[in-house]
Amino acid sequence: MLTLALSELLGATVYDPSGASGRVREVTLAPQEDRSRISSLIVKTKSGNRILPFASVSAINGGIRTNTASAEWPAVSGTEGLFLLERDLLDQQVIDINGRKVVRVNDVDLQVDAPKDKNAERTHPVLRVHSVDVGARGAVRRLLRGVAPKTALQALLARIPPRSIPWNFIDVIETDPARRVKLKISYDGLAKLHPADIADIVEDLAPDERQAVFQTLDEGVAAEALEEVEPKVQKAIVESLDSGRAADIVEEMDPDAAADLLGDLPEERSEQILVQMEPEAQQDVVELLEHHEETAAGRMTTEFLALPVQATVQNAIDSLREFEGGVEAVSTIYLVDSHGTLVGAVPLARLVLAPTSTPMLSLTQEPLVLAHEGVEENEVAELFDKYNLQTLPVVDEHSKLTGVITSDDVISMLRAKL
Repeated sequence: MLTLALSELLGATVYDPSGASGRVREVTLAPQEDRSRISSLIVKTKSGNRILPFASVSAINGGIRTNTASAEWPAVSGTEGLFLLERDLLDQQVIDINGRKVVRVNDVDLQVDAPKDKNAERTHPVLRVHSVDVGARGAVRRLLRGVAPKTALQALLARIPPRSIPWNFIDVIETDPARRVKLKISYDGLAKLHPADIADIVEDLAPDERQAVFQTLDEGVAAEALEEVEPKVQKAIVESLDSGRAADIVEEMDPDAAADLLGDLPEERSEQILVQMEPEAQQDVVELLEHHEETAAGRMTTEFLALPVQATVQNAIDSLREFEGGVEAVSTIYLVDSHGTLVGAVPLARLVLAPTSTPMLSLTQEPLVLAHEGVEENEVAELFDKYNLQTLPVVDEHSKLTGVITSDDVISMLRAKL
């Protein structure tokens, strides 16, 4: 495989069949057609900057040679729909999906292929973006190119280990919404990462770059990632989004996390988001906002699994299949009477070996550990520690089950105190 650095291609001489020459000013992609294949070169000629379609390039050897006259190349009247490698990639921050981090591009490695078209008389090279150089090698190549003798530079570069990331592991950050649409730039790779990894990456981005990512991510993915982001950054992200987009994301969050977030926003902004949320999600969050944040009720989620006291294991299995809340909340299934009063708690593990006809009441865990809504959060943490809990039910003054605190909630609470 023959590779060519972008920094070596920029400034290269271009020759047309008559011998007329120009120099490469830019190298472009048309992402809507092919994300990696170079579509054209922008060449500086005596008559101005012109676009040379790469299909007209016949060879890359001692310069760029073409099979069309420079007068036939269209003049550059704009670059809409094109991604320019020097302008849009060199020295820019990009997301390394494989390494789960933000990196800066020092150079771009291009792969040169020369496939033969059986229906044509000539062989035309194909140029693709192969990887991005994020190490010292790319920086030194650019810094010393044209300054140090070529042989000396090559000898020096040979001693510097490469640090390259394959192009298919890269998500490009584009802050302009119109360009994102035209260039079909998305964050599909980023979306496949764990929400905590997405959060770490987002925290390393500039504010406008964070906004660009959250404008594009699927609402469910964005919600999970937002829950993992530091509170200050979380608040800044939501305030940067339009209220409709913010509402779409917030209503996908766990109700307790959504309530904590909206409670930190200015009241006017919080109301703008709430009014655009779906009624059911809105109601859950509004109810939680009424509680003091540093109490059991302020830490609980309203997404939990509660069954009638007479339920069987089969009923529990059926309910699990339909449950749409977070995984953490179903480690324990609660039993309530006809008034919603908490009667018992059944760890999920006890369902595994029990016959489907087994009454859930016979599988309850003793003692039944619970917290009242007004209990201080420090006491909540002590209960989790003392009884090695995964979830803790929260009840009102009538012992009615109103919510559940998960171990994740307690970890977040303790981290906030560090």
